[in-house]
Amino acid sequence: MNARSWMVAALALCLGGLTLPVAAETPPVHEYQLDNGMTVLVREDHRAPVAVSMVWYAVGSSYEQRPVTGISHVVEHMMFKGTESRETGEFSRLIAERGGRQNAFTGRDYTGYHQQLAVEHLPLAFELEADRMQNLVFDADEYEREMEVVREERRQRVEDNPTAKFIERFRATAWSASPYGQPVIGWMEDLDRLRLAEVEDWYQRWHGPESATLVVVGAVDPDEAHELAREHFGEVPARDRPEPVPASDIPDPGERSVTVRIPAELPFLALGWRVPTLGSIDLDDEEERGDVYALALLRAVLSGGRAAILPERLEREQGVAVGAGASYSSMSRLQDLFMLSGRPAPDVELDELEAALRDEVRRLKEEPLEEERLERARRQYVADELFSQDSMRAQAMRLGALQSTGIGWEAGERFLEGVQAVTAEDIQRVAQRYLVDDQLTVGRLIPRGQDQADNSGEEE
Repeated sequence: MNARSWMVAALALCLGGLTLPVAAETPPVHEYQLDNGMTVLVREDHRAPVAVSMVWYAVGSSYEQRPVTGISHVVEHMMFKGTESRETGEFSRLIAERGGRQNAFTGRDYTGYHQQLAVEHLPLAFELEADRMQNLVFDADEYEREMEVVREERRQRVEDNPTAKFIERFRATAWSASPYGQPVIGWMEDLDRLRLAEVEDWYQRWHGPESATLVVVGAVDPDEAHELAREHFGEVPARDRPEPVPASDIPDPGERSVTVRIPAELPFLALGWRVPTLGSIDLDDEEERGDVYALALLRAVLSGGRAAILPERLEREQGVAVGAGASYSSMSRLQDLFMLSGRPAPDVELDELEAALRDEVRRLKEEPLEEERLERARRQYVADELFSQDSMRAQAMRLGALQSTGIGWEAGERFLEGVQAVTAEDIQRVAQRYLVDDQLTVGRLIPRGQDQADNSGEEE
């Protein structure tokens, strides 16, 4: 059964009302460990004679401390510069000449590098990644040029984007000490003072094989892929991986709020509660896992399509919101935020929208969900999850993210089974337990110049 077939079959079972362990139908993941500590994960997918190769390093912005923020992202940029045996640009040229694609990304908990190319060129991808894992050259001129690129990227993505700038300030307010309160791209003040020696040291500390996971999804034989990985990565010397700095937030009961006044076209509102994730709990504790599954499904109940609660009630019935929704990342390394957000409809005040959102939270706590609504959200959630994994790249992304956060890919394989077991009582329980004022941060984006009575917490 190929990957498309198992997804369609599993989806049919779920939509038919059966609560079967969907993950059991997926092609197996083969896990290997190299002597230098590097993990190798391989999943066969023979829909096309291609492969996706990814190298994930378990380091991202949540490993950073001020005044050194954004450094993981800077290292990502420098990884495309030259090595001791290859000039800048040669990596990209070699992949492109063989019809492949390659890119990289930095997140809060990891940094990743990936190629998608014909399976016969997989040895080249391994060779190039192993080279820059140990032989990267830190040239001062290249560094200065790349830092200008990084600063411009921050200006475009954050400084010139009112919503992104607001969310950055909102997260910084929501977390007293957790590194999830700092931006992945770093604060501009920190980028301006960052030095090349610090970047090279960060690379040496966190980018060895003991911090890395190689993920391969495609038309490969798992044992042959393992042997190829051992051939190219096996001789890269292991380094002493440092212990991450303590990353838990400082308990600070009481609602927090921030009002951001910046040039913007429209106001925006965000409510965020600090909640557990798979990475922040004891995975052997069934009750804690159940809370995370319930929070994931609660997000779908509130925001999983047009029939979800927020679009139905706040947008179409009450007409107080434009684009109201919920977000939650269950597969983070640390505690994260369960967020409700939206823009008020024309002639609607932010206070009115906030009251409507709080009323929906109150209803979740006081009234068990109707079974029909719960099942509709569950079916939508399962369908979205399965079809999101339809591509080789998406499968590799999920495996790499789970492994790099310390959650482990196996937990992801069990996730849909856990979501299918969530009841209306579970949804009500987690709403009562976690969506409380002591864990809440409220953020308001008010376009500068609009007449508002409440100027408390103003950010210029």
